[in-house]
Amino acid sequence: MPATPTPTPPTPPTILWLRRDLRLGDHPGWELALAAGGPVIPVFILDPLTETATGAASLWRLGLSLDDLGRRLSARGSRLVLRRGDALDVLRALVAETGARRVVWSRLYDARARERDSAVKSALREAGIEAASANAALMHEPWQVETAQGGFFRVYTPFWRAVRDREVAAPLPEPGDLAPPAAWPASEALADWHLARAMNRGAEVVARFVGVGEAAARDRLDGFIADRIGAYKAERDRPDIEATSRLSENLAFGEISPRTIWHAGLAAMQRLGGRAEAGAEHFLKELVWREFAYHLLFHTPQIETRNWRADWDGFPWRPDNPDAERWRRGMTGIPMVDAGMREMYVTGTMHNRARMLVASFLTKHLLTDWRVGEAWFRDCLIDWDPASNAMGWQWVAGSGPDAAPYFRIFNPDLQATRFDPDGRYADRFIAEGRARPHADALAFFEAVPRRWRMSPAQAYPAPVVALEEGRARALAAFGSRHTDS
Repeated sequence: MPATPTPTPPTPPTILWLRRDLRLGDHPGWELALAAGGPVIPVFILDPLTETATGAASLWRLGLSLDDLGRRLSARGSRLVLRRGDALDVLRALVAETGARRVVWSRLYDARARERDSAVKSALREAGIEAASANAALMHEPWQVETAQGGFFRVYTPFWRAVRDREVAAPLPEPGDLAPPAAWPASEALADWHLARAMNRGAEVVARFVGVGEAAARDRLDGFIADRIGAYKAERDRPDIEATSRLSENLAFGEISPRTIWHAGLAAMQRLGGRAEAGAEHFLKELVWREFAYHLLFHTPQIETRNWRADWDGFPWRPDNPDAERWRRGMTGIPMVDAGMREMYVTGTMHNRARMLVASFLTKHLLTDWRVGEAWFRDCLIDWDPASNAMGWQWVAGSGPDAAPYFRIFNPDLQATRFDPDGRYADRFIAEGRARPHADALAFFEAVPRRWRMSPAQAYPAPVVALEEGRARALAAFGSRHTDS
């Protein structure tokens, strides 16, 4: 009798460790996980680094994204396994429970995440487990874009010139078969993580403005391309009108890829022509500004915590102070500044023009250390991004790359005249003194901590500093530093 053939053993599972890549479309991590041919077990790990590095609003928003992705995976016959603990310990446990011989993930680029991931990769490989990573967050890896001398770029404009005509790979389609395993490892319950705890009552307010998940991100992109991209260059600095894509929230959690956005914007630019083409190109430049932030984060990781320009280390920034507290509470008495700060507390985001303005006011009119503002943004923004937040704050403060001259100080009143000419933005977020305050202005008082004891019936505060006085003080301080250097 012929010998009975030995059955081929099943291909062991691959663990797909998800982080800020919570989507199915254009996901190189999923492609890498499926390439082995065996089952794929998607897992999200709430490790100490994720918890400590993520502010209250972003951590709450992360929970919404995980819930959305979990439901999408369940509808496709897969699941999202949730575990809490040290990343390496959790992965080792999952390997033991599932028989997986492979772990893959999408890269992160901040120093602490890279250190963690390198340690995980080394430990897994030493244990005989294949470990691999993919790029799901950027169009170009930071080490792929170099100057003519082989170094990294320190200024945005040459960086833009270097990448504007560089090919960007087409987005990957959503996987057809998610290859679920026959048996699933246990998962913790998302509700047990209490990710909204630090948001307190603010979560209910901010929830009115979020656009959670891959489908919402795609709808935002499609709506922007159809209705607003042509006027983007002309109107993007107007916080009083709906002119931007609002995709920063979705990019922050990887609910949409930059490659998807790039190709949609590029197609619009090629289709529109004229002034509308300029609007589309400017939108692409803003996407590349995000790439530049990650380029710098990778090559100069100190940008998160130290002055990017070392010659600023001796500048006498004020540490946290009562004026900064008034700034945090949207009570500076400068309407355009306060409107921006309150917009962030109500919606979880802030218009980019307002971000530059409030950052300039804190670091220049109030001469307060940019790290005070960076930390507040990190805690309050649902679209917090480690690279963009750090670079943006240092750029405005003057201590960072592509910095404006030290004497360029935004005047909030002139900014309001130019970019909020009818006062609609200020009226939307400031209730005091209005006979019929906007619902969003009243929502601010619903969201703030009760201990602040704020009410829309109270009088609007006098300015924390006269604008000309603050400007003169800043010019003296910055001018002295400039002369000394």
